[in-house]
Amino acid sequence: MEEKKLSEKESLELISQMIRSTREGLRIGAGNTFLYYGYFTVALSVLIFILTFYTGNRVWNMGWFLMFVFWGIMELKHRREAKKEVVVTYTDTVLAKVWWIIGWLFFATILVMGAVTAIHGQGNFSLMLPLSLLYAAIGTSITGIIIKESCVMYSPLVAFVFAIYMLMQYTFQESFTNDWNLYFGLSFFVMMVIPGHILNKKAKRSC
Repeated sequence: MEEKKLSEKESLELISQMIRSTREGLRIGAGNTFLYYGYFTVALSVLIFILTFYTGNRVWNMGWFLMFVFWGIMELKHRREAKKEVVVTYTDTVLAKVWWIIGWLFFATILVMGAVTAIHGQGNFSLMLPLSLLYAAIGTSITGIIIKESCVMYSPLVAFVFAIYMLMQYTFQESFTNDWNLYFGLSFFVMMVIPGHILNKKAKRSC
C-alpha cells in the first residue's frame, strides 16, 4: 500500500491541531493533579508545624515521609486512569517521564542520605526539605514549558527562593527551624494550588 505524502502546509496544520488538542485535554488533568498534591502538601505542612510547635518534639517532622505514601497512591490512580484512555499523546508520555524522573530523584536522595547516615553514624534529613522544593519546582516549571502555560512555568520561582534561603542557612551554621514546614507548604500553595485552579478555570471556559 502506497503511503500518502503530506505537503509542508498539511504537515504544519496537522502538528498545530495535535498541539491544540493536547493542550486542551491536558489542562484538566494537570490542574487536578496539581490540586491533589498542592492541597495535601499544604495540609501536611500545617499539621506538622502545629504538632512540632505545641509538643516541641521534632520527631513529628518524620511525617513528611507520608508524601511518599501519597505519591504511591497517586501513581496507582494515574495508572488506572491511563488504562481507560483511548489515546495517549506524545505530550502525555513526556510529562509522565518527567515526573517519573523527579519521583526517583526523591527516592535517590533518601537512599543516599540513609547510606551516608549509616556510614557516619549520624545524619540530618532536614536537607530533604529544600532539595524537595528544588525537585518539585523544576518538574513544575518543565511541565509549564511543555504545556505552554506561564502560570505553571513561573510560579515555582517562590519555591526556588525558599529553597535557596534554607540552603543558605546551612552556610551560616544554622539548621532546620519549624518555620521551614510553613515555607514548604506556602511554596506548594503558590506553585501548585493556584496554577491548578487557573488551569481548571481555563478548561471550563474552553468547553
